[in-house]
Amino acid sequence: MNVHFIAIGGSAMHSLALALAGRPGTTVTGSDDAIFEPSRSRLAAAGLLPAEEGWFPERIHPALDAVVLGMHARSDNPELLKAQELGLPVYSYPEYVQKACEGQTRVVVGGSHGKTTTTSMLLHVLKYWDRLPDYLVGAQVPGLKESVRLKGSDEWAVFEGDEYLASPLDPRPKFHLYKAHVGLITGMAWDHVNVFPTQDSYADAFKGFLESMEPGGTLLYFEEDAELAALVAADASPVRKIPYRTPEHRHDGTQWYWITPMGELPMSVMGRHNLANAEGARWLAQEMGIQEADFYEAIASFQGAQRRLEPLADSTRRAVYLDFAHAPSKVAATTAAFSESFGSRPVWGLLELHTFSSLNPEFLPGYAGSLNGLGRAMVLFDPAAVAHKKLPPLSPDAVRAAFGPGVEVFTSSEELRETLEREAPEQLNLLIMSSGNLGGWDVRSWAPQFV
Repeated sequence: MNVHFIAIGGSAMHSLALALAGRPGTTVTGSDDAIFEPSRSRLAAAGLLPAEEGWFPERIHPALDAVVLGMHARSDNPELLKAQELGLPVYSYPEYVQKACEGQTRVVVGGSHGKTTTTSMLLHVLKYWDRLPDYLVGAQVPGLKESVRLKGSDEWAVFEGDEYLASPLDPRPKFHLYKAHVGLITGMAWDHVNVFPTQDSYADAFKGFLESMEPGGTLLYFEEDAELAALVAADASPVRKIPYRTPEHRHDGTQWYWITPMGELPMSVMGRHNLANAEGARWLAQEMGIQEADFYEAIASFQGAQRRLEPLADSTRRAVYLDFAHAPSKVAATTAAFSESFGSRPVWGLLELHTFSSLNPEFLPGYAGSLNGLGRAMVLFDPAAVAHKKLPPLSPDAVRAAFGPGVEVFTSSEELRETLEREAPEQLNLLIMSSGNLGGWDVRSWAPQFV
């Protein structure tokens, strides 16, 4: 197989390219007009980094068996136009992944929040018992060398399923294309308003996921999400439907315990939402043949996925954690977990508004109360990012009004960093939530100096 990637530098795209390059008999090439770290170094190490950045129609030729099109590419991309002129098969990356795993039993984890962690938990357990399948996950998982594995020889394939659009040519949500045999939905809180302008249109994406599943398959869903439960109840798809809930647990001020039939299990992750994620992973593992006792033994050592309440630095006086949370439901769940998990030490948190949705004035009211529980709550946004996304101007007063009383708003990451360094108490736990780059502030290097 000869496969060419248009926009090979993307997070998912470069991971898929690396996975395919490892398959015998597969040759991978690619192009992109901008490639950043860590994609650049990983592609270079595998000999897949394009010699020049840009689009080169001459790289598209009749000997290619497939062209994979990334979201970063536009519909008028010169390489795409050449592929269409030659009549070559053009796939979005989820469409190509499904094709590569067509003969395998596909497990797909979707949801507005928790899908990365639930998928990571499942993969951790399967690896613990030396049963790691093919997979695709949206974060680096401790113990796994890559975020995509496509050997094509295993019975199972596990995918984190994103509801965002598949490609510039394919407006279907990505997780529809996997055609799941076993599916799980963690929740359905409205997000991606640039693609789903109403809550109903967002719900339609999840309705479509149920309809895309293979007949006779199994759907697991978090029934504490009332809108999700109602959607599942109204669905007539020919699949078995199993609800799950947050399992019984307790918290002693610093440690979270899962109360299981085998006794109390101390967890290495924090928060009710992560216990719910673990319960979903337990059901999936059971579908894949992992016994309950074996699941509990393995999950106790799960340390979390990258940027999911990830500890950056810790000392006897301070600790800094980083999380990918950006949508209101994710921010609220992460903030609650963090603020409940640290005894008497003060807890501060900061959130960067970075996505199209989070910077949209009409979407902002959804954040009301999402930072409750923090001793000091700070929000950062860049007015230049608002202008770049062609959104209406956003004022600090509007952000303060949306989040609620006591929230401090910053428009400069430098000013925010200086405030933290000047005013932070001797004892502190700091939570940083961002799906962006915090205005170029390298918090991974800063955190060890701060603690």
